[in-house]
Amino acid sequence: MPDVEDTSGSYEVGLALGASGEWFAAHEAFETAWRNAPRAARDFLQGLVHTVVWAYQANRGREIGAERQRVKALQRLANYAPTHRELNVTGLLDVLAAKRLDDLASCFGR
Repeated sequence: MPDVEDTSGSYEVGLALGASGEWFAAHEAFETAWRNAPRAARDFLQGLVHTVVWAYQANRGREIGAERQRVKALQRLANYAPTHRELNVTGLLDVLAAKRLDDLASCFGR
């Protein structure tokens, strides 16, 4: 079973793509990290997948799908506040809770 370090490359790529607002590509990177992560690390990574899919769907005008992803992201990431893997999870949760899509990219810059 791979350890957390095996997901670092995809995780870092996902953060960079998220910081650039490249939501679909960030989703692909975070999903790769999630698939290769040990069970204990998957919930956090799945929360990031839900987060960027929220942004992607919201930008496409898919309100119902976006809202479902946003709620899932909030649920998955809540246990990782205030920070996890050098990411300000509290800030990310605040953006998700307030539905501040325009502020999301800044959450991925560390």
